[in-house]
Amino acid sequence: MATVPGATVQSVERAFAILDAVAGRPAGITVLSDRLGLPKSTVSRLLATLESLEAVERVDGPRWRVGPGVAALAGTVTPERSLAVLAHPRLVELVAAVGEDAGLAVPDGYDVHYVDQVESDNPVQVRDWTGTRVPLHAVPSGLVLLAEWPPDAIDAYLGRELDRLTPRTVVEPAAVRQRLEQVRHQGHSWGYEEFAEGIVSVAAPVRDARGKAVAAVHVHGPAYRFPPAAGGERVVAEVTGAAAAIGRRLAAL
Repeated sequence: MATVPGATVQSVERAFAILDAVAGRPAGITVLSDRLGLPKSTVSRLLATLESLEAVERVDGPRWRVGPGVAALAGTVTPERSLAVLAHPRLVELVAAVGEDAGLAVPDGYDVHYVDQVESDNPVQVRDWTGTRVPLHAVPSGLVLLAEWPPDAIDAYLGRELDRLTPRTVVEPAAVRQRLEQVRHQGHSWGYEEFAEGIVSVAAPVRDARGKAVAAVHVHGPAYRFPPAAGGERVVAEVTGAAAAIGRRLAAL
């Protein structure tokens, strides 16, 4: 018998509705039927299918809860990837507003890890750095995160020999400290050809519900056109606004 696409989609939607309903609190068929506005027979059939997939399981007799299959799938999603999915729509909006590539980065030890990038429509584009790890001091995304560290941790970071990635990379500890102080005062950081020659970038921190910087949003482009003449302040406003919006979404979870 041929499968009806509309019916298949409806079944998937109903299955997810059941999962969402039992995720908060275990419930029986009658309660689920009333809560979702579905016939008991439909709820029973979907629960049987979900149980066969280990997506739900029985608990306390006739009640159901999320099963080990869903937990196993959830365990494959890293916090970084979850944050990237949450932030991606705002990065798309940022690219549309600024006209250059935008990305998201998270701290990874003494490095910053680029976990997402949205490209602009400019004919001359910057390469996609998703997956790349860069020393914190060498990029604005790293500087806005490093600025949040406690003094002893910053001392330990700056007590090592810092990598110079281009002739413009700032590696002198006193100069890096000065930049970190500027970040704390201004709320953002610019980088001029310090990670890659010919590339300028600006970044702002993403804060969680506690106000802790957990990621950074950045925009970067070729030095010959970015930042645009007399447009640097607007770019900063867009980047910090995007970072704040992502932080609000994160805090709402």
